[in-house]
Amino acid sequence: MAIKKYRPITPTTRYKTTLAFETITADEPFKGLTKGKSQLAGRGFKNQISVRRKGGGHKRKYRVIDFKRNKFDIQGRVETIEYDPNRSANIALICYADGERRYIIAPDSLQVNDTIISGEKVEIKPGNTMPMKNIPVGANIYNIEMHKGKGGQLVRSAGASASIAGSEGKYCLVKLPSGEVRKVNKECLATIGEVGNKDHNNVTIGKAGRSRWMNKRPKVRGCVMNPVDHPLGGGEGKSSGKRHPVSPTGVPAKGYKTRDKNKYSNTMIIKRRK
Repeated sequence: MAIKKYRPITPTTRYKTTLAFETITADEPFKGLTKGKSQLAGRGFKNQISVRRKGGGHKRKYRVIDFKRNKFDIQGRVETIEYDPNRSANIALICYADGERRYIIAPDSLQVNDTIISGEKVEIKPGNTMPMKNIPVGANIYNIEMHKGKGGQLVRSAGASASIAGSEGKYCLVKLPSGEVRKVNKECLATIGEVGNKDHNNVTIGKAGRSRWMNKRPKVRGCVMNPVDHPLGGGEGKSSGKRHPVSPTGVPAKGYKTRDKNKYSNTMIIKRRK
């Protein structure tokens, strides 16, 4: 998908870029696979802010995505390639031979009228899904399950892909986009190819208002807050905080390990991303 630039007739359009949406083939989502989505503005069930800098934004409908890809040995045809406001990747509407329709995350190069299939042993081509034990070493994969039958959880964002680096007993060694190498059960499903919409990261927002459309509120430095709001706040005149950067709750922000040492998935990590 190409990047669209604008004539610099205002300060905003001088830098603003958008996606050209050349590959998008539908303006409205399939009604049977959409549902309402409420905006919580970063608040939990107690109505307290747990994620800062969220609020506002345009109203969205949630598209129900088939992450499990468990419709085996039934061929599906791509009806449309669509934009999804809830994720960076594009989605594809699949019509299966039995008439059922499902949304999937669209891989790069997938086009309308292409066919895809899920199964134990299927053709190695973008969009097809199979257990990792049958995928050759070095192949690009995405939408990877961490537990059999749970649905794809890894590598789902625009332009991302992982690769199978080898095998070890009942596990495959998967190299993730971050550089991390981890063990995943060979029975878990993965989809062949790379996630589409690779130019997503090359878009320049251009103005603050466009961030507000996307539910993003302004970020304010801790050292310009009051002491009641942040550990770095307060002081006479302009102050740098006088200590290492921390979160509002006092957790160090650089180099401090917060991951649970007893987490089960730690045993599955062969090489950390750092």
